[in-house]
Amino acid sequence: MTVENILKKYLPKEEGFQKTILQAMNYSMMAGGKRIRPTLMLESFRLFGGEGSQVEPFMAAMEMIHTYSLVHDDLPAMDNDTLRRGKPTTWSVYGEAMGILAGDCLLTYAFETASKAFTMTDHVERVGAAMKILAEKAGIYGMAGGQVVDVEKTGQPVAAEELEFIYRLKTGALLEASLMIGAVLAGADESQIQTMEQVGRNIGLAFQIRDDILDITGTEEELGKPIGSDERNEKTTYVTLYGLEKAEAEVERLSAEAIELLESIPGDTEFFCSFIRKLEKRSR
Repeated sequence: MTVENILKKYLPKEEGFQKTILQAMNYSMMAGGKRIRPTLMLESFRLFGGEGSQVEPFMAAMEMIHTYSLVHDDLPAMDNDTLRRGKPTTWSVYGEAMGILAGDCLLTYAFETASKAFTMTDHVERVGAAMKILAEKAGIYGMAGGQVVDVEKTGQPVAAEELEFIYRLKTGALLEASLMIGAVLAGADESQIQTMEQVGRNIGLAFQIRDDILDITGTEEELGKPIGSDERNEKTTYVTLYGLEKAEAEVERLSAEAIELLESIPGDTEFFCSFIRKLEKRSR
């Protein structure tokens, strides 16, 4: 079963008096995207010899959390964007109030979905550990915490240390969680889980710096969203701090370090190495 089909399998049915919000949630989830996080989770599960389908609810839950963050990112109070992945953003289709609620519901439904894994394995302790990672990496010490600092610092000078904090949490945390959860559910040891966390951190930083570069060098057609939003919203980025040349070099360094970390993991890591190289050079 493909990643896309797994995600569709866990979408809520569009019925009942609350049908509008269910439609908005599904519209947001099915608006496209690279599906990086659930793909990394599945491949991490496979890398460590995972068997069974207990990873699937977590894959769907991760994409729900990622999607909710994008829905809220696009809101008028945040980035005020009307285009995402080449399609109208959720709030611009369903209204601002429904956009807020769609994000709220996706976040809550993510944990309802992930909890289904408890009945899909004999290793319920692994599911519990994975739930803890999911909550921590999505919350105030993870993605949401990074978002808070990002919003507070909009229009203000941001020091390099603060910018790395924002990137590590806002972008990196869910990538870290994806790799960690796949490993945990497969029964990897603590050292291996920590290595996968660091790989996710490197990927996250490299991914966000590449986004900064593309916001300047890309086109709206390539990216499926407006370019120049960082400048428009007066945001400090890696490019504004260090310039394009150093930004490109840092993406390469972080990617190489992630690949080097993977070499300490037993098993076939070629998928991850190839994936990292593609992300390093991506144009959208």
